Parts: sequence; C-alpha cells; structure tokens
Amino acid sequence: MSTAPAARFWRRLDTAGTEHALLDHRDGLYARGAALAVDPVPYTCRYELQTDPSWATTRLDVSTEGAGWARTVRLELAAGRWRVTTAERGDLDAVLSAAGHAGSGLPGTEDPDLLYGAFDVDLSGSPLTNTLPIRRLGLLDAEPGVAHRLSVAWVLVPSLEVLQADQIYTPGGTGVVRFASETFSADIAVDEAGFVTAYPGLAELVS
Repeated sequence: MSTAPAARFWRRLDTAGTEHALLDHRDGLYARGAALAVDPVPYTCRYELQTDPSWATTRLDVSTEGAGWARTVRLELAAGRWRVTTAERGDLDAVLSAAGHAGSGLPGTEDPDLLYGAFDVDLSGSPLTNTLPIRRLGLLDAEPGVAHRLSVAWVLVPSLEVLQADQIYTPGGTGVVRFASETFSADIAVDEAGFVTAYPGLAELVS
C-alpha cells in the first residue's frame, strides 16, 4: 500500500468521536480513513475514496463494525450510473433496539437508479466528503452568494443505507461555504485546499 502525502484529523462536536484521513489530492482525491463514534451505538467506520481528476467520485468503499455486527458497502460510478454492493454480518437492528434506538435500513439501496445524476458521495458524520462538491464545482474561486444545487449519494453511518439527497452549496467568500439541505444549514470554514476546518455542530480540525 502506498503512503499518502497529507492527512487531516477532526474531532466530532455532536458526539464523542474522531476521524483521521490520509490524503493524496494532487490529481483529484484519493483518501482512506477511519472514524470512531459512540452514537447511536459505538462503532468504527473505515473507508477508501477515489475521485477522477475533476473530483467526481468514482469509488467509495465503507465498512462499519461494532459489538455483534459488521456491514460493508461499495459504490462505483461509471458512465453516469452507480453500482452498489453490500454485505452484513450479525444484527445491527438488535443492537440498536437494545440501546433504545429505532432499527436501521439495510445497507445499500434497492434502486441505484435513484442516484442517477449524483457525482458526489456524502458519508454522514464525515467532514471530509464536503470537500468533494467544493472542489468539483470550483467553489473556492466562485462568485460569493451564488447557490449550487446538487444531488448526492448519501451514505448513512453506521447502517450504510444509501439514499439520494439534494444539497445546496453556496460560496460565502474567502474560506467559507454555506451548506444546506432540506432541514439544516451551516457556514463551513475551509482551508485553501477546500478541506473543512470548522463545521458548526459537527466537527473541527485538530491537525
């Protein structure tokens, strides 16, 4: 396995947790990382992400694991269409129920065609994947205040259910991009490469 020339480490603000990503963003993005959190149940999430030179996602592999369960999902984009493959062991629903939470959906999606038109993935709880549309759409140098609406493949963690989601990214001037979904918005601070340094209520960069 080759070494990565860069890294980012975030501390979660919404729950006890961290994320560490090793990065190569010299020609698109290659990243592999690990996230740990205690909510809704303690889990470890590992991922490997690849984009093309335009920063459109070509592949995302994710695995989550906790006591008594494990899940994986792979998303691959080719010729505008997504292929989604999954596996699971154990019973995450039983673990969630024992912890007083509602059950989860199955990993993946029953209809990958619902993701048609999406060029970005959004791994829930991960500040890394906000960089994908920021770089793909050139928002670091875009006119402030102009909103960009996009469709993403939203991967819920820890269940690894994959949903289509509509999101809006609006450049706010140097080092700030506003993120909005149907029920949420936040002004995200980013560095000169487009990586999140502060995401209110979610995560902040440690190093």
